[in-house]
Amino acid sequence: MKVLQDGAARPRARGADVALLASVFVVAACGLVYELAAGALASYVLGDSVLQFSTVIGSYLFAMGIGSWLSKFFERQLPAHFLRIELLVALIGGAMPAVLFLVHGWLPSAFRPLLYGLVLAVGTLVGLEIPLVMRILKRHVALKDLVSQVLTFDYLGALAVSVAFPLVFVPQLGLVRTGFFFGLLNAGVAVWALWLFRHELRRFAGHAVACALTGAALVAGLAAAGAITTLAEDRLYQAPILVAESSAWQRIVVTAGRSGHRLFLNGNLQFAERDEYRYHEALVHPVMAAHGAPRKVAILGGGDGMAVREVLRYPGVESVTLVELDPHMTRLFTDHPALARLNGGSLSSPKLRIVNADAFGWLERTDETFDVVIVDFPDPTNFAIGKLYTDTFYALLDRRLAASGYAVVQTTSPLVARQSFWTVAATIEAAGLRATPYHAHVPSFGEWGFIVASRRPWRLPEALPADLRFLTPGTLPLLFDFPRDMQRVPAQVNRLSNQTLVTTYEREWGRVVP
Repeated sequence: MKVLQDGAARPRARGADVALLASVFVVAACGLVYELAAGALASYVLGDSVLQFSTVIGSYLFAMGIGSWLSKFFERQLPAHFLRIELLVALIGGAMPAVLFLVHGWLPSAFRPLLYGLVLAVGTLVGLEIPLVMRILKRHVALKDLVSQVLTFDYLGALAVSVAFPLVFVPQLGLVRTGFFFGLLNAGVAVWALWLFRHELRRFAGHAVACALTGAALVAGLAAAGAITTLAEDRLYQAPILVAESSAWQRIVVTAGRSGHRLFLNGNLQFAERDEYRYHEALVHPVMAAHGAPRKVAILGGGDGMAVREVLRYPGVESVTLVELDPHMTRLFTDHPALARLNGGSLSSPKLRIVNADAFGWLERTDETFDVVIVDFPDPTNFAIGKLYTDTFYALLDRRLAASGYAVVQTTSPLVARQSFWTVAATIEAAGLRATPYHAHVPSFGEWGFIVASRRPWRLPEALPADLRFLTPGTLPLLFDFPRDMQRVPAQVNRLSNQTLVTTYEREWGRVVP
């Protein structure tokens, strides 16, 4: 067929051209899903979401460049090459989340090299797709129209899936099922190409069999996605799984073993039933009891309701505002009978108001002040969480704290992550607040640290609630004594502009052998 030159009159679009342009939309959507799934899995397993997404995206784009370069070596039978590439992308990309989940459960040391190997393979194949489509379409479409149309459909597909991936697919299907679903879409493009170019394909029967086998494998994977996820997580957590859900923000897993329930967020332990009372009593009561008569309390994080349970031990408390980003967490620990029992039904208290919002933004918007603010965020494993440990955040916290109020911040381990702990203390002080550090031993975590932030000096309370299991007025002062290996060391202030805490935390905890 004669190839049109740029600027020549464009003939009437053919059905094959329209179908191929539609396939560009699907191909772009599928390619971005595989990229996002790899980044999400890397951040779940390896931590530091900014680093993982940056390296995954960079590797993926590099591989796409390799694929585009390799496309020049495909000279004949372009539809056949395009069909085979679609089937390979469908199989490798669609199965990638399942394979990575299983490898992480059985052979964790192989996770990182396999992750980047699969990302490079999928990226190379995706990089081959668009150049081949453009060369096939060039038979009938003027170059200036060809480039604009292909890139338009490519970008539209990327936009659609970038919005739907965190809001629809991951919460509703999970990563493993989402991978197989989009693998089937890639396979569907291959089947469509099989039909469109049936008169050009030399081995039509062989291609048809390959499409059928690929589709069958992906359908089987889609049907077994739940079992695959359960198998991998049972292996990883070494205990029967009671709840496993994915939200737009995190993977939530609750196990129920012989030692009780345990909560994991993105694979990181948040509490263990056998000793969570030690952590939450140490978090809440030094500030609640020291205040004397707290009436308005805010809890930032802590969507499991354990801190709320401890706050409600004080009958003088009139209102508690719980600010938790993920509504899945508060809903789960309100409605699930076994989990609601752990927090004593605290999330159903008439004194409680739940706000599902980002705590940083909520502090900027609210004009309320509180007698006590309890800050119970996860450790600063990435920059999204690290911003909640900056001097900017603590300045916002100061504005929402009553003049005689106290805030308390959970602050990682002063033994394992000594410099990280004292970085938080220096950052609180840089925001103009007094920092009063203390620590407690929680067997599931080891030695764990907290810091009281206030305008007035913290004073030792004379009494504590009578039914506590860990703290007593006599033992409370011991929490404020730091042995030599946990005493203060020089530390930088953690600012939004540097986020030094995240890198310090990663370095210190990275030295710990699991």
